[in-house]
This record gives sequence, structure tokens and C-alpha cells, in this order.
Amino acid sequence: MHTLPVAAVAETSRPVPQALAALRDSASVGLGLLPLGLAFGVVITHAGLPWWCASLFTAVVYAGSFEFLLVGLTVAVTPLATVALTAFLVNVRHVFYALSFPLDRVPGRLGKAYGTFALTDEAYALTTGDRARSWSGARILWLQLFMQLYWVGGATAGALLGSVVPDRVTGLDFAMTALFAVLALDAVRDRRGDLPTPVLALLSALVARVVLPGQLLLAAFTLFTVALLVRSRVEPDRRRTGPDRSREEESRA
Repeated sequence: MHTLPVAAVAETSRPVPQALAALRDSASVGLGLLPLGLAFGVVITHAGLPWWCASLFTAVVYAGSFEFLLVGLTVAVTPLATVALTAFLVNVRHVFYALSFPLDRVPGRLGKAYGTFALTDEAYALTTGDRARSWSGARILWLQLFMQLYWVGGATAGALLGSVVPDRVTGLDFAMTALFAVLALDAVRDRRGDLPTPVLALLSALVARVVLPGQLLLAAFTLFTVALLVRSRVEPDRRRTGPDRSREEESRA
């Protein structure tokens, strides 16, 4: 049976410290989400949509890059079936995220429903790191809520200021790339002894870029998942060789 660490269980009874801790955890990511949200709000305004569409999309859809695509799909009055298919292809990576996202710590059906809805790239990166293993479900939910507030607030402000912001502001389009680069470096730093994992991820991306450039993300995630499954089967066998395996055979005899 899976049990939470004692510290994590104790923290769930203190909602205010949990919220403050999650606010600190989300601060660095928020610095990247705010400018990107501003850029999204500007895109909404310059597409001819009312400002409140920025708040609506970020609050209800909340799907990052797909929201930028949704602006063009909305303006073009694209059929719902096409919109649904596009959303699936863009966000299919969340299926892979769900394999290791700590949803089991989140209490209640409502909490789990929101945790699933608010599972973004940034939330996944922060909640699956080594330092997050003792986080309670309340802290995870607060973290996801704060990150959505950054996104909604930035987009709403960008839409309201869209008339005074130029179409193209240098640097806003690089905010998300820089944010993911920092999150990736932090993940590698937390797992210094696990060099094969980032190497497998890089090789998966390179192979997908060559073989299926039109579906790079889906192909890379698929290859990476297969590689991790193979690795999980091979490494236990290696660890069982030598003295450990000899002792196991002796005990059986």
C-alpha cells in the first residue's frame, strides 16, 4: 500500500503554509508564464476577438500552445471536429505525463479532477522532481492553481493592453523556450547520477526529427517511453548479476 511520508501528511493539515510554500515554488515559473500570457493576450486583441476571450481561453481551455492555435481556429470558424483533433494531437503528450504525475497524493475527486485539468508542462516538471517527493496533495494543487493564475492574469492584462502593444515585441516569443530550458537544466541537476535519461530523451528527439518531422513531439515521446520501458527491464537484470544473484540462487537451493 502506498503511504505518504509523515512530513507530507502533517503538512496537509496546515493549508496556509502549504499555499505559501506553493507560491514560492511557482514564483520562478510564473516569471516565464506572465510574459507569455501577455503575448497571448496581445494575439487575442490583434486577431479581432474581445479581450474577455483571453480570460475565457486561459481559464477554461488552459492548454498552453494549443490556445495560440485556437485563436486562429476561432477566427476561421473551424469545425469543432477539426478543433478537437488538433487539440488531441497537440496535447497527446499529457498521456505520457500522467504515467508519473503524483495524482495519487491529491485528495478527493474534485481535487483529482482539477489536478488532471491543470496538468501542464511546467506543473509536471516541478511536481516530479526529487525535492517534490515529500509534497502533499494540497501543495501540488496550490502550485497548479498559482500557475494558472499567472497564465490567466498575464493573458487578461495583455488583452486589455493589446491596443497599445505592438504586434511584435522582441523576446516574448522566446519566454517559453527559455523557461523550458531552465526547467530541463534543473531536472538534470537534480538527477546528476541519472545521465542515461537525458541522453535517451535527446536521442529520441533526434530520431523523431529525422524519421517523423511532421509529428516530432508524438514520435519523440513514444520513442522515449519505449526506451524507458526497455531500460526498466534491463537494469534490474543487471543489478541482479554478481554476488546478489549468487546469494539468490543459494537461497533457492
